[in-house]
Amino acid sequence: VKRGVAAQQPTKYVLDEKELERVSALARIGVEDARIELERAHEAAKSMGKGAEGEEADDAGDEDEDAWVDEEDASMEVDGEVKDGGAPAKKDDLAEYNLNDYDGEDVKEDGVGGPFSNIKGLTYYRDNEDDPYITLKDDPEDDERGELEILPTDNMLVTAKTEDDVSQLEIYVYDESEDNLYVHHDLMLPNFPLCLEWLDFPPTSSSSTEMQTDNPPKFGNYIAVGTLDPEIEIWSLDVMDSMYPDMVLGRPDKTAVHVPVPAGTGKKKRKKTKHRPSSDAYHVDAVLGLSWNRTHRHMLASASADRTVKLWDLSRAVVDGEEGGNNGAVRSFGVHKDKVQAVQWNEKEPTVLLSGSYDRTVRVFDSRAPDTGVGAVLGADVEALRWDPWETHAFYVSLENGLVLNFDARALPSDLKSPSPARFTLSAHDGAVSALDVSPLLRGCICTGGTDKLVKVWNVDQTAAGKPSVSMVASRDLGVGKVFSAVFSPDDPLTIAAAGSKAKLQIWDVGANSGARRAFTTKLSEAGRVLKEKEGAGLVGLVNDDEASEEEGDDDE
Repeated sequence: VKRGVAAQQPTKYVLDEKELERVSALARIGVEDARIELERAHEAAKSMGKGAEGEEADDAGDEDEDAWVDEEDASMEVDGEVKDGGAPAKKDDLAEYNLNDYDGEDVKEDGVGGPFSNIKGLTYYRDNEDDPYITLKDDPEDDERGELEILPTDNMLVTAKTEDDVSQLEIYVYDESEDNLYVHHDLMLPNFPLCLEWLDFPPTSSSSTEMQTDNPPKFGNYIAVGTLDPEIEIWSLDVMDSMYPDMVLGRPDKTAVHVPVPAGTGKKKRKKTKHRPSSDAYHVDAVLGLSWNRTHRHMLASASADRTVKLWDLSRAVVDGEEGGNNGAVRSFGVHKDKVQAVQWNEKEPTVLLSGSYDRTVRVFDSRAPDTGVGAVLGADVEALRWDPWETHAFYVSLENGLVLNFDARALPSDLKSPSPARFTLSAHDGAVSALDVSPLLRGCICTGGTDKLVKVWNVDQTAAGKPSVSMVASRDLGVGKVFSAVFSPDDPLTIAAAGSKAKLQIWDVGANSGARRAFTTKLSEAGRVLKEKEGAGLVGLVNDDEASEEEGDDDE
């Protein structure tokens, strides 16, 4: 996330009546049911508190302390009694120590006597607020605000991971000046995450009574999460401890994926799984890719395993209604014959979409007229794709067989049966190229990551003859396992964040490599960027105490 976007002081999640109404509309549960559950939780909390401080407490029934009698004191008084008409009781050998009157000894005015008479005012205060000798009181709220503060010079990073069947978003803060990376906060996810997309458009929730059409919507800091269930959750990154997303796109109450269907008994050969009936209003299978339109900021595109690409309008409130109502997708495109792995908007032409599928094709089409699109047939399944921000019509596609291809959309045919050669092909990795990104700050600088656990940086130059020349600048195993994601920083030209199968995040400052600095010297000067030489290998990650005990390598499951 670009510097200066995140709120300097994140807010705490508040569950009030208004929030209950919003959650009720999103989750399609009754407000009364939610209120009953909340009341039960409060009653349980009260009963737990009563057990500790009420009748079962240790100090219960101590209102009248004078009513208690010390049995030992009573027994000693009996020993010293003189019976009427008789002689005193037999004198005890310890009588000279006057133990019978031990508890009745005079106490000094300062309240301290006996062997501790030289220690004055020895008192322990449980809280420093109660201690009169401490004049500088601690303010825990100030300490907490200082710890949670995000400076304008900090980058925010968002990762989604699942461990032990628990899914969560982890929000990191990276301070480039101090090479410091830490987890700021996390958000529990109700569904298994598959893809992420950052956006700054505040989605309209059901709690909004009316749209403010006179004033343009404000900017925010949000993350869209595509899940294994056919839903898209949008969370605010500036709110901590959220219990429910700000918006949910889809209809989980009507989606067939929630109804388990037995695959067979195993006695006979199982039939091929039938595809669920598609819907124009919502996805019916896992959401595999997301793309936010930076020009038309209220538009979000999604790619799904149900073979469709859908457009969503974030400015419309999600309300209960019939299929295709205000809570449905704006458009649905069926341009592929198999699962759609990735989708991306063209930043220079904001109505044009690029999509790649398991049917081994890539399609480029205008969302206003999808039937007039063009495409290309590939030799393997699509893993990732990116438009080139430096060339309006150029884009990159990474494949499962380890290749990265570059195409010019203007040269692609509308008929997939026609040949569609790539401008150049790059053999990038031994295995699937699961991560791909193009630098927004340096022309011709791309990075790739693969299942071979390597992250590579490439330099693409145009020769005098007009043909591209591609060379590898750096290659490194960042220790994240099989690389699932690798992206450039929006602020630093040669800083890459990568994450993989080991559920680890690493920051790689490629500029720390002298060879990389030499390779990009001309481009850095053209972009007006100056790299500072840093000590070390340029790697920044979280400190893991158990890292030394972990075995090297990542076994395939």
